[in-house]
Order: sequence, then C-alpha cells, then structure tokens
Amino acid sequence: MSPLFGLMNVKGVVPMLRPTKILVPTDFSEYSDRALNQALDIAKQYNAKVYLFHAIHLIIHRCAIDYSISDDMVEEIKRQALDSASNSLKRQLEKFPKSKEVEVHADIGTGITYDAILEEAKDKGVDLIVIASLGQSGIAKYLIGGVARNVLKGAQCPVLLTR
Repeated sequence: MSPLFGLMNVKGVVPMLRPTKILVPTDFSEYSDRALNQALDIAKQYNAKVYLFHAIHLIIHRCAIDYSISDDMVEEIKRQALDSASNSLKRQLEKFPKSKEVEVHADIGTGITYDAILEEAKDKGVDLIVIASLGQSGIAKYLIGGVARNVLKGAQCPVLLTR
C-alpha cells in the first residue's frame, strides 16, 4: 500500500498526491537516512526527482566580530564546512543503491536551518518534503524536533515526517 493516500474532506476524496519533486533535508543522522530511504521509495514509485539538501548553520560572523578572526580565516572555515558537507552528502547517497534508480540532486545551503530548507523548497518548486521528525540531537523519543516543527509550520507543500 502506498504511504500517500487520498484524504476525506467535506466534498469527498482529495486526489492522491503524486509528487514530482521531493526535498529531503539531511543532517546525516540515522533519522535522515530513514527519511531519504522513504523519499527514494516514493520517488521510484512516482518517477519523481529527489533533492537531498543540507543546511549549514554558519555563525562564523558573530565569532569573527567577538574574536577578531580575519576575513581569510572566516572564508577558510566556510570552505571547509562546505567541503565536509559535500563529502557527507556523497557518502550518504552511497549507502542507498536505489539512489541510482531515480534522479537525485544534492545541494548545500547556509543560514538558519529551517529557513534554508523552506527557501530551498520554494526555489526548487518541490511538492513534497520528507523530513526526519528527530535529528542529531534526538531530544526525546516522542518529541518532534525543532527544525522539523518549523518546516512543518512554514511549508507551502505537504510534509511527510519520518522517524
């Protein structure tokens, strides 16, 4: 049975969602792996594109002001963070052989994590976001993570929470 199904409303059944572009935010945790796995299954079923996305929350500018870090050092730190994230995206995709069976794009953004995710969704015109309900912090088993909660609140498309 498909994980996506029609919902009842006052006028009858809402048509089934048939995603064409799926955004999967990742923090490289096991929870994000589960979300990616789910998104790849959905993408294969509906011949959709998957956009794997990692947001780097850079607070370097504040540190630079506080500790007089040179602009060159700030740029080097940013470059290292981007290189590390790029390598992590590649490693994460390598875990999933089925990622070769669908069209997958990987991208990195910067800023406040949930804002960067929502901006990426808007820029790519995605029609489904598949996101882990918990991330690296794994706060508590039954609490929804702060990033997922804010994405759910701000998204202009359906959001599938995984655990």
